[in-house]
Amino acid sequence: MLLSTKFIRANNRLCDFDRFEPAPYFRKTFVLDFTPTHAELTICGLGFYELSVNGTPITKGALAPYISNPDQILYYDRYDLVPYLKKGKNVIGLLLGNGFRNCYGGFVWNFDKATCRGPVCVALALEAFGDGGSLCFEADESFLTHPSPILYNDLRMGYCYDSTRAIDGWDTVEFDDSGWSRAERQDTPRGVPRLCGADPIVVTEEVAPVSVTHQASVCFYHQKYQPDVPEEYTRRSNVYLYDFGRNLAGVTRLKINGKAGQRITVRHGEQLVNGELRLNNILCYSKEEEKNRHAYDHNQTDVFICRGGEEEFLPRFKYDGFRFALVEGPEPRQATEELLTAVVMNSDLTVRAGFSSSNPILNQLQEMVLRSDLSNFYYFPTDCPQREKNGWTGDAAVSAEQMLLNLTAENSLREWLYSIRGAQAENGSLPGIVPTGGWGFAWGNGPAWDNVCVELPYHIYRHTGDPGVILENKEMILRYLDYIFTRRDERGLIHVGLGDWVDPYEEENGKITAPLEVTDTLTVYGMLKKAAFLMERIDCREDAARLWEMAKTLRRDFRRELLDDNMTVAGNCQTSQAFALASEIFEKSELPLAEQKLIDLVSEANVTNTCGMIGLRHIFHVLTAIGRSDLALSMITSKERTGYGYWVENEATTLLERFQVFGHPKTSSYNHHFLGDISSWFIGELAGLVYNPNADDITYFEAAPHPVLTEDAAFAEAHLDTRFGRIGIKWERNGSEILLTVKIPRGMHATLMATDGQSFEDGSLVKKLTASDSARSLCYRLIPHS
Repeated sequence: MLLSTKFIRANNRLCDFDRFEPAPYFRKTFVLDFTPTHAELTICGLGFYELSVNGTPITKGALAPYISNPDQILYYDRYDLVPYLKKGKNVIGLLLGNGFRNCYGGFVWNFDKATCRGPVCVALALEAFGDGGSLCFEADESFLTHPSPILYNDLRMGYCYDSTRAIDGWDTVEFDDSGWSRAERQDTPRGVPRLCGADPIVVTEEVAPVSVTHQASVCFYHQKYQPDVPEEYTRRSNVYLYDFGRNLAGVTRLKINGKAGQRITVRHGEQLVNGELRLNNILCYSKEEEKNRHAYDHNQTDVFICRGGEEEFLPRFKYDGFRFALVEGPEPRQATEELLTAVVMNSDLTVRAGFSSSNPILNQLQEMVLRSDLSNFYYFPTDCPQREKNGWTGDAAVSAEQMLLNLTAENSLREWLYSIRGAQAENGSLPGIVPTGGWGFAWGNGPAWDNVCVELPYHIYRHTGDPGVILENKEMILRYLDYIFTRRDERGLIHVGLGDWVDPYEEENGKITAPLEVTDTLTVYGMLKKAAFLMERIDCREDAARLWEMAKTLRRDFRRELLDDNMTVAGNCQTSQAFALASEIFEKSELPLAEQKLIDLVSEANVTNTCGMIGLRHIFHVLTAIGRSDLALSMITSKERTGYGYWVENEATTLLERFQVFGHPKTSSYNHHFLGDISSWFIGELAGLVYNPNADDITYFEAAPHPVLTEDAAFAEAHLDTRFGRIGIKWERNGSEILLTVKIPRGMHATLMATDGQSFEDGSLVKKLTASDSARSLCYRLIPHS
């Protein structure tokens, strides 16, 4: 297999706001004097490519090959061309999009200034043989190129297709390419060539609109919150609002019987204010005002120019996050439900876990978690599918457990770790977003974000048992922990970077409640312990011993500086107390005081949440561990502003970024996954299904239900598909008794535990299930423990 590093381009011009450059077509004709029995093509298209052979599109999926910094990694895809080639004349067709290579729309994160920025380019190699003949070639100046009808494209800042410039049959053998130009050589980017191992991005569903509403006049940016936006930029007349009924990620397909030159503009968003689409919440703002003006015009906006007659338009090289689409330009007869269809896309992952219960709020929240996870998985976890589309490391760190529990994401996350390692600085520090062109070191990182370098390998190992993921990331982990240990202050504490993000009371208090020295020091303490465990799994005993000693030092300093005599952690808040309990900072004799303090903090807040992102990762699990799963349930289902139940009551269909007043023009993203750890609580605590809890045996699980739902006929059930088969649990309330059913596949073993004042009928609290119990469902009765 040849990964060619000989790149070609159409020209040296860059697409940008002040000078659009069409996406280039390329084609290469060649003759085979044999029928191929082997034909392999490898390709690296920067930023994105689409590939066809003899007019047949064969690209693996959208946004191929990957989203990465080409100065670090050059991603290639491999194709078997035997089904598409023939003896005689053949043609390869290519279309290139800007992607990360020319990310002019990512100016907020300085992607437009990245050293890797350059004209789109492609490298490929074809190796074919059969019947005694062979043919091999790489991309060179014999490839021909021509501008396509895609006048501009950017992952974030829009897409324009001019159908009057369409070139029919451009990728077929019969096409006359005599008017096309020869390709030019392009210097090879600095990245290391690598075959992409991530799951491809595929179409998973098509969604029809649930309503279409004509609007005589709308303003899609709220002037009060963007006063610098002239109204002519945002006021539109005679438009149509398409509502797809739920938040999603993908593109919209336009199908129209149009007139020649008719211009259709489609803007995508997720928020209505007084019945009008508002886009305020999906823009990040630059200090360069002119770029903001461009963003108002282009963010999540598609433009289609018709050539007349029946046509379909499907945007390429981009995706949007949206529930609503505002369509400008169609005549009333054209503005039907069939005009626009939402095409849902995400990485090709399988949902492998399930949860349901007698509580409809919990069921809806589980669905919202899955929808947000998938909406934000485009090769790797992004923060949101509309505003940023960035691989924020902190978001992935807090979601790693629930995401790998719910989805078969291990291959894609393991692939993303290559980019994370490539982004690590010489001193061991990590950026807050990956990929990056250098942004995210001065702001946007810190231990809670950098924790991704430990959390991903740990949870991938927990689900796969493959030590390879530890070996691949060992150097990165050790370099980072050595670096962050140098950032301790004179008291031995760490406080760098971001803290308990999206604290629901930050705005009114003027600060994040949990002190940064608490959350950062505890985060690094947890990283050291998990990293030591991982080093032991690959028999690196000296490294493990050193990490354990570092952890002991950090725990000692934390206890001396941040605990008082009443076992209250500095900050006197839910996040500080819950995180310290989860981290096992307290001695056994201190736990009663420490646990009661957390219960008091919850009670003082009227059993509502006051945590940000970090606290929410721990508090519900801790409350359950100390026997107060009832409080965890009440906090989750609360319909007050800081409860997840508030979102359900207001008909949210995905998880929001913050606990804000719903529908306010300043509300942030409506589609974030990083507050979704409630799913692991539903499955692992409420239903009670915990797979490989100590990350040391992939054939083992625990069943320890917490039957806190108390209404008549209350139940909860969960399952997980493992490599050995499906494990499952269901408990159902029958008066004062609990009926428990456990499913164990062949080759696995388990421990059943009675909790919350229950015992098995024989009075025992624990039962062991061995291989002899496997491949069947087992039923038990739990009764109040005397």
